[in-house]
Amino acid sequence: MQVLRDHTAGDPMRQEVKWTNLTRREICRRLAERGTPAGKRVVKQLLKKHGYVKRKAQKTQTMGPRHPDRNAQFENIARLKREYLQAGEPVISMDTKKKELLGNFYREGKLYTREVIGVFDHDFPGAASGVVFPHGLYDVGLNRGHINLGTSHETSEFACDSVERWWRQEGCQRYPQAKRLLLLCDGGGSNSARRYVFKEALEGLAQRLGLEIRVAHYPPYCSKYNPIEHRLFPHVTRACQGVVFHTAQIVRSLMEKTSTSNGLQVTVDILDKVYDTGRKCAKGFKQNMKILFDDLLPQWNYRAIPAVT
Repeated sequence: MQVLRDHTAGDPMRQEVKWTNLTRREICRRLAERGTPAGKRVVKQLLKKHGYVKRKAQKTQTMGPRHPDRNAQFENIARLKREYLQAGEPVISMDTKKKELLGNFYREGKLYTREVIGVFDHDFPGAASGVVFPHGLYDVGLNRGHINLGTSHETSEFACDSVERWWRQEGCQRYPQAKRLLLLCDGGGSNSARRYVFKEALEGLAQRLGLEIRVAHYPPYCSKYNPIEHRLFPHVTRACQGVVFHTAQIVRSLMEKTSTSNGLQVTVDILDKVYDTGRKCAKGFKQNMKILFDDLLPQWNYRAIPAVT
């Protein structure tokens, strides 16, 4: 189209990727100036005919080097999921959403309001009345989500306490016969595959619950494949868009309203325990831990075994 000639950009590495920065209104005006007036509906049809569809960028490309064992771990996770789901045992995908400041801070999204919503023009942490760390747990088999709002710090102890809170409030009722639990998680953060303090907290959790807890980490730079990232968190974000998070109670009430046409339900709790950062595992833990590493990719696959199963 001649109108788009000077307003078309493209990807230098991919000939088929092109886009225009003109709006439909601007294209209508330029067509009229050339003696061919057309409405926005006609312009939309012309754009579609020439392959221009309104899109936004999608985070689908993995950063970083491709790990040589990437596919092997994906196949292993798929096998474990099938095994646990067929046995009627819980498969839980977990991760922590972005930290949210509590206070009069701007948040993305629009709302129907009768008055203008005024917020601070800068997000200075010092002006916050607190923070929340939304730690999410997504039940892959039942399409249910649970979020614990931490008000202190995102630590390994917090992650394991979050799993315990979910199990005692919901999990043990939904899986009364379960003897084991599969956790799917990323390789970094509070549940890092390299952190022995996480393994120590996990071992304590297995003892308290009397459950064998198996952990399967996704390979580096592959967190977007974790089910919680596309089955729970986007819907939680949508339920909260545009609302100012003044208190943790407001965050809780909004997130509890998360639902989808596929039947997703979400419960939310506030975990207000204070967690210390910089904690290290106990002396001698590495030599005496009851963590069993798999023969296949042990850096990403292991189990915490309770004393009595």
